[in-house]
Amino acid sequence: MTTRLPDVEQLLEGLIQQIRGNIKPDTGIIGIYTGGVWVAERLHAALGNDVQMGTIDIAFYRDDYDRRGLQGSVKPSDIPFDVNDRDIVLVDDVLYTGRTIRAAMNELFDYGRPGRVMLAALVDRGGRQLPIEPQFVGAQVTVPDDQLVSLQRADSGSLQLSLRPRTEDKLQS
Repeated sequence: MTTRLPDVEQLLEGLIQQIRGNIKPDTGIIGIYTGGVWVAERLHAALGNDVQMGTIDIAFYRDDYDRRGLQGSVKPSDIPFDVNDRDIVLVDDVLYTGRTIRAAMNELFDYGRPGRVMLAALVDRGGRQLPIEPQFVGAQVTVPDDQLVSLQRADSGSLQLSLRPRTEDKLQS
């Protein structure tokens, strides 16, 4: 079975349209490193200056941190606005098990108490292990269990989805 992945530019346009009509002007957008930040940057540029943007790295909040340790380089989280009582759109590239989102919400609440947290995902591949669902989604895709959907960014800034084999030590989203 060959899985055909959708065009990222079309998915981004769809996300922009969904979000634009459903957020307040002072909503904060927070991208999860790495791919979620790339998507959040594009959403932020399209939604305008009233929407503030931040980034979050959930490395220390993963539920498998004690077993796995740090994977790759940790980037500093940067939320340059007050999250208290503010609507937040948490942005991830590929939603899978829901564990990355759980970790991101744990870290987000260390910054304060948002008024509402909504989730935007470029791709939802199903397979949830936690009761987490996106309010905004670019596309739902069916992918074999032995494959991972990955977002890459070229030097030019263009984004592309690809499939790669799953390895046992790969972090699950």
